[in-house]
Amino acid sequence: MTMRPDPTFHASPRLAMEAPAENFAYTLLLSPDFSKPDALAVIDVKPGSPTYSQIVHTVTMPNKGDEFHHFGWNACSSALSPLAGHAFIERRYLIIPGIRSSRIYVIDTKPDPTKAKIHKVIEPEEIFKKTGYSRPHTIHCGPDGIYVSTLGGGGKDGTNGPPGVFIMDCETFEVLGRWEIDRGPQTLHYDFWWNLPRDYMVTSEWALPPQFENGIVPEDLLANKYGHRLHFWDLRARRNVQTIDLGANHQMALEVRPAHDPVREYGFVGVVVDTTNLEASIWTWWREGGKFHAEKTATIPPEPAPKENLPPLLQGFGAVPPLVTDIDLSMDDRFLYVSCWGTGEMRQYDVTDPRKPKLAGSVHIGGIARRTAHPNGKSFAAGPQMVEISRDGRRVYWTNSLYSTWDDQFYPDGVPGVEVMANVGRNGGLELDKDYFVSFPDGYRAHQIRLEGGDCSTDSFCYPSV
Repeated sequence: MTMRPDPTFHASPRLAMEAPAENFAYTLLLSPDFSKPDALAVIDVKPGSPTYSQIVHTVTMPNKGDEFHHFGWNACSSALSPLAGHAFIERRYLIIPGIRSSRIYVIDTKPDPTKAKIHKVIEPEEIFKKTGYSRPHTIHCGPDGIYVSTLGGGGKDGTNGPPGVFIMDCETFEVLGRWEIDRGPQTLHYDFWWNLPRDYMVTSEWALPPQFENGIVPEDLLANKYGHRLHFWDLRARRNVQTIDLGANHQMALEVRPAHDPVREYGFVGVVVDTTNLEASIWTWWREGGKFHAEKTATIPPEPAPKENLPPLLQGFGAVPPLVTDIDLSMDDRFLYVSCWGTGEMRQYDVTDPRKPKLAGSVHIGGIARRTAHPNGKSFAAGPQMVEISRDGRRVYWTNSLYSTWDDQFYPDGVPGVEVMANVGRNGGLELDKDYFVSFPDGYRAHQIRLEGGDCSTDSFCYPSV
């Protein structure tokens, strides 16, 4: 607890953009064969530092088989909300869920990131007992605690009841219970985000554990049995107020990214694949006349490829689907970054007009068929996956692993863990940084990144920029 608000909390997006640059990045490492524990790597991202682009500390967990995926901070700028009771808490602890084990680790990053250590471990039995949920996935810090989305309900296979969101205390890290009071038609879950002053939340859908834990199920995909809906919620009443179906062919509506400026009532969601033509898409949602609306505003076509360049899963299609697995929005709400994990492309869209995205930049690296090397000549397996933007919008980081069993299906030759960074031009455009290339230890894959002092994916803002 501090005597004044944490200096890394910012009341508006503009103030966040003016904050000092990040010095460290935190990256999740997973052991795909569960032969060793997963870990958290701390990376030096200070240009000119003798250890720039190197791992300077590692926190290795005490258990095997957690399967780290997403993680986040215990507190963020949403603590400055007039409704919050935690304005003097620190952005200090990283909350890391094991998507396969349903275990959660709390990592203390103070007094120095290079001395980060385990503070607390929350065992799956506590989560099951207090929530009935399993497979914790996304962490967002809210004004009244830590929000945790889940991908599974109860029972061994996670199908006994729908998944949802639960709340943890942001100081004691005690699991408090389910968030939803009235879920309406929501039966699947993935990502979630909100507009605090406008008092609404939006959630998306992926699949139930039997549809992802052992790899993608082609029969279910072609039968359109993965998620394809957006759900909108009254945040304070904790009830579903509207559901929008994007169409059953738009399989796996994953990451949601609302505008950072709370005055702007719109956002974006990425759809992994259209089962009618293999294209990926970006959808814009907005509120108007008291109702939410959504429309497809950008499409990314598949790339034809010879059969011998394709994994068995795709050989019958003769093409590589883009597979949009992550999106992220710059703090000024100007650029949307889109990871095309299948084709090996990072796209940058100018979304100044959110319903008319314009392609502003692109770089290729990796890819199922392309296999584009990094500008430094080193190979990059898989494609751009989890993306993280610096607060000032000048640097975009990403890793290359999606999920252990899916990695093996789409990239059977292996996915050695790598993290790269691209520099962003003043008026858009992307260029891979030749000096930033992090290779992780053998046997580890790299997943999500979080930046010191917060970033575009973990903060919620309560006040508009001027």
